[in-house]
Amino acid sequence: MKKRKLGNSGLEVSTLGLGCMGLSFGYGPATDKTEAIRLLQTAFDSGVTFFDTAEAYGPYDNETLLGEALAPFRKEVVIATKFGFKDGIVGKGMDSRPEHIRAYVDEALTRLRTDVIDLLYQHRVDPAVPIEDVAGTVKDLIQAGKVKHFGLSEAGVQTIRRAHAVQPVAALQSEFSLWWQEPAQEILPVLEELGIGFVPFSPLGRGFLTGAIKEDTQFDSSDLRNSLPRLAEENRKANQAMVTLLQNIATEKQATPAQIALAWLLAQKPWIVPIPGTTKLHRLQENLGAAAIELTPADVVKIDKAAADITVQGDRYPAHLQSSVDR
Repeated sequence: MKKRKLGNSGLEVSTLGLGCMGLSFGYGPATDKTEAIRLLQTAFDSGVTFFDTAEAYGPYDNETLLGEALAPFRKEVVIATKFGFKDGIVGKGMDSRPEHIRAYVDEALTRLRTDVIDLLYQHRVDPAVPIEDVAGTVKDLIQAGKVKHFGLSEAGVQTIRRAHAVQPVAALQSEFSLWWQEPAQEILPVLEELGIGFVPFSPLGRGFLTGAIKEDTQFDSSDLRNSLPRLAEENRKANQAMVTLLQNIATEKQATPAQIALAWLLAQKPWIVPIPGTTKLHRLQENLGAAAIELTPADVVKIDKAAADITVQGDRYPAHLQSSVDR
């Protein structure tokens, strides 16, 4: 697989990374450990060098899983992880106090079986802690050799600028896909100006854009998608038009809807690296196939025009989670 550089940071990763959350958290019961390790190692064998985790995925279970699975080739991969919640539990609220960040990093290094974290993100902007204090703490950790690069997640323009002035931000991770294009309006121009890479999470609309989720699909009771308005049954029916658009383009390109959705993202900017997640080997290979699909500028214009005619129904988060997104 080809590689891309995340902005001006010099951090080079595979064109597609792997979002690892779903192996341990969020989408129903955790994947069997043996199967999860097999998937992670198959991803590496298939050219993936960029793996994304967080303290909150478990909590901590996902970091421990990656530490074991990636240990045989640790020096050949880039591990990104995230801090920012009390005890690693989203429901307990945010915690980006400098003392928490420092303690978290020491513990994460042990879980990840490494002596340095390649890319350390603040998971969500903490309104109780000035972003300058967060960036300064990570800067100290970089100088101490415990972290290589600093990242933000779901941060707004002013937060990005303030953080970057203290410690250069290598990458911003936020939701971005054909059915959530808000970052294109203000965020992407600022990232380009400052030389910051962009890592879209949920690039397949939490599975919806693959076409595998139907109006009558039933999620596991512990699946977070049960709480997302955009994936409510009535909205899935209305939003099927976006899947149909992808299916039509996929037919023309002899590809799958998922591959077209990812190829569309890759065509936006050369410093964008999506991190689709999956628990299934065949989906992993399908997703990675997107890296070989070349969409022409005319293809992108065609997709954009068709997508602009579709009104996506439902908010991406319920109100209590939407409030945690920095603006």
